[in-house]
Amino acid sequence: MSHLHSNPLSTPSTPVQVHTEFLSASDAARLVARVGVEACLRQMVQALEADFARWSDFDKTARTAAHSAHGVIELMPVADAQDYAFKYVNGHPINTQHGLPTVMAFGALADVATGTPRFVSELTLTTALRTAATSAMVARRLARPNSRCMALIGNGAQSEFQALAFITLLGVRRLQLFDVDAAATAKLQRNLAPFAAQWNVDVVVVPSVAAAVQGGDIITTVTADKRNATILTADMLAPGMHLNAVGGDCPGKTELAAEVLRRSSVFVEYEPQTRMEGELQQMPADFAVTEFWRVLAGQAAGRVSDAQITLFDSVGFALEDYSALRTMQALGREAGLLSQIELVPALTDPKDVFGLLRQAADGEQRILKKVA
Repeated sequence: MSHLHSNPLSTPSTPVQVHTEFLSASDAARLVARVGVEACLRQMVQALEADFARWSDFDKTARTAAHSAHGVIELMPVADAQDYAFKYVNGHPINTQHGLPTVMAFGALADVATGTPRFVSELTLTTALRTAATSAMVARRLARPNSRCMALIGNGAQSEFQALAFITLLGVRRLQLFDVDAAATAKLQRNLAPFAAQWNVDVVVVPSVAAAVQGGDIITTVTADKRNATILTADMLAPGMHLNAVGGDCPGKTELAAEVLRRSSVFVEYEPQTRMEGELQQMPADFAVTEFWRVLAGQAAGRVSDAQITLFDSVGFALEDYSALRTMQALGREAGLLSQIELVPALTDPKDVFGLLRQAADGEQRILKKVA
């Protein structure tokens, strides 16, 4: 594969063939099955920590969104001096009625020096992994070290990944599950059963949100409805809780009562984006929050006492997709599961794109003559 780093302005005498590496949805699933969910999550957390630690190296912007009656489609770009990354992602809760996932995504890595696309990948499965990995990365610094019980409110497509991240990376040994959809909870139980047996985890289904948070050290909310909901109220809080608020991720969609934020130390990924899309959209512009990278850099405190209530207002940020793309590319290449696609045309004269049509027409004529 050519990255064209040597002289991006030179004119080649022969066509330059650029092959873009590609990871399909089915191959991504094969990759995770082969490597293991735990190993993928661990490597993704390592990549996230390394990239968040060099936060200032990245050109950052809030994602752009196109909202409709039933959902949203978003573009999420980020770049450093070498790599440009983007993700296309949707969020349509109504999709399950049509047999489609609520969230679907794909993305790419490109060479900043030339704009050459180097890697294209599915990001539906990968987004689920990177979201859970991000939750675990943050909880390592914000949850109490002895946290063993997690409430998991919302048992849909993201729930298994959140559960496994906290089981395998943070030592959670009791899960208290609640969803208004009993079928979703049953699905989660089935999928978690072998892992629960392996890691000696108690998985308990409870009848309400209040029952789910009772005794919980970590409270994860990951519901899907595109509306301002109140899943968690201030009277449900207990000293020392860590709140992992994952479901509020677009304008008009929240899960927590405003008083929950007022009683918590709030941490975010990229503040300008979270103020538009997260739980933070309920709060005034001067409401104090901490961007999490500052905790990693030692510029801000994380948890300072066992009684402190911490809240990660997670909306997902493009830097996480950059980390995830690089991780999956490296794992896929090592496993031999990347294919190559011709996304960029091979041109003898880079100024003669029209020449592609002449070549194609000549080829078609030769095919027609053979058929005749």
